[in-house]
Amino acid sequence: MINAIVPDSISVSARHLELGDERVASFAVTGFPREVYPGWLSPLLNYPGRLDVSLHIDPVDPATSAARLKKQLARLESGRRHDAEHGRLPDPQADIATADAHDLSDRVARGEGKLYRVGLYLTIHAGSERELADEVAALRSLCASLLLDAKHTTYRSLQGWVSTLPLGMDLIRMRRTFDTSALSAAFPFTSPDLPAPDPTSVAAPSGVLYGYNIGSQGLVHWDRFGAGMHNHNSVILGRSGAGKSYLVKLELLRSLYRGVEVAVIDPEDEYVRLAAAVGGVQVRLGADNVRLNPFDLPVHTRADGRRAAPRDALQRRALFLHTVIAVLIGRELDAAERAVLDQAIAAAYESVGITTDSRTWSRPVPTLRTLRGVLDGYGDKAATDLAAQLGPYVDGAFSKLFDGQTTTHPDGHLIVFSLRDLPDELKSVGTVLTLDAVWRRITNPAIRRPRLVVVDEAWWLIKEPAGAAFLFKTSKVGRKNNAGLTVITQDALDVLGNEIGQAVVANAETQILLRQAPQAIEKLARLFHLSEGEQEFLLSADQGQGLLSTGTQRVAFQSIASPVEHELITTNPAELTDELGDAETAYVDIDDNEAV
Repeated sequence: MINAIVPDSISVSARHLELGDERVASFAVTGFPREVYPGWLSPLLNYPGRLDVSLHIDPVDPATSAARLKKQLARLESGRRHDAEHGRLPDPQADIATADAHDLSDRVARGEGKLYRVGLYLTIHAGSERELADEVAALRSLCASLLLDAKHTTYRSLQGWVSTLPLGMDLIRMRRTFDTSALSAAFPFTSPDLPAPDPTSVAAPSGVLYGYNIGSQGLVHWDRFGAGMHNHNSVILGRSGAGKSYLVKLELLRSLYRGVEVAVIDPEDEYVRLAAAVGGVQVRLGADNVRLNPFDLPVHTRADGRRAAPRDALQRRALFLHTVIAVLIGRELDAAERAVLDQAIAAAYESVGITTDSRTWSRPVPTLRTLRGVLDGYGDKAATDLAAQLGPYVDGAFSKLFDGQTTTHPDGHLIVFSLRDLPDELKSVGTVLTLDAVWRRITNPAIRRPRLVVVDEAWWLIKEPAGAAFLFKTSKVGRKNNAGLTVITQDALDVLGNEIGQAVVANAETQILLRQAPQAIEKLARLFHLSEGEQEFLLSADQGQGLLSTGTQRVAFQSIASPVEHELITTNPAELTDELGDAETAYVDIDDNEAV
């Protein structure tokens, strides 16, 4: 065990140590700012390199504190009087120190605080001397920005390194006196702001602006596609009216500025105005002449103009068609039906010249009518029954979605799949076809830019087996395709009470909680480890307020939008009254069938 943590060798130099293949340099902080704020040492803990921070604290008993403060006040007052007697100008630093000493002495005398002797030591690690020099320069620059005076532990580099090990040994003994309020601000190193990716950088923060920090009034930026992210997924939970869709549309709009491609599954037409304003594409399933053929093969056009498809594209499409047919007839297929359906699918493709030879995959694919005709030709009971059950989707009332080839191949920076016009009887299969189209877009190797898939009101999708499988698959493997999943729901209990829903939440690096209902707060508190204060905040949060959780970091924020953004993303009926009132509505006269 000892051999696992002790370096192979230690070479001691004046200002650094060589610990095996590693180089370390230690610093003692000798100068501190006059005033500090809570979490003021957090930039040290958020340093992007490997930095050890050690804080040694020794309490000073009240009697000793009073005696030392009395001596300090005597020295300061004596110096001021001596300068005044000799006609010297007052020293502002001495005046400030005297006022601080009087204030501290009063608080200690009243028992409102205590004194502590504090030593702050830093050890920076690097792989070579050149890297160590760069790290030292960056660390000293960071300390200077915090008004900390960090001094090398020259000729005591070994003692400095040992002082930063978790041994509780202070071999440097360079201490400063802190009172209770100053020490509490330094411990436990918490900050209300998200850590910067690089505290030494003066560049603007990357990512999307979500709003302002309620605790510090700073801005909350977050980059879901940043380096070091385990995945690019996000889950947003909040009760009705908490501002979920507003926040998502705001993030969506600002992600478009950064070149992120977005696909939205929109059950209630909430993204139509936004798509129209930014030149997006809307696919309105259920409308006239809008079809998605489930037989389409995932053939992609590469950057060189040639068309390509996965080697097992035909086999995977056959498996997908089994799912589509099961959804259409509303039950799982038995063994006989699966066998005859598998043969019929292969025969349907062969009837239009598509075989296992990939060179034939660019030909026009069959349709549901082709499959029904093949089943009718078999003559056995299982095939005949399947063909009869497909009748309404080929010739009947529900044929509008399947009667022909795919009419639209959406392409663009924003694609909105609207499901509002789908009748309830086609909602399930329409959702399956939409998810398939989105998945083919995600896995298209010709698209290399980041992509987001937004699923609004995901609770209804999780209730569908095919929809739940899509969410689970996308949350797991979306990162490999540089894609992120955004799941939005107001029914937190329905999502969290489902195994698939819990898996989707667990695989979301970014988790946003808006205002919650009292019935759901206990389950959310257990799942997200919310403190009592955070629970109270979520129960009383205003519209647009919430918690942004990213791993171990958590920040309370208020979403903000510019007037132009607000006009595009709001769904407040009162604000949309004028716009809707000015729109012309077409009515059909059922007598002469003319629009008026």
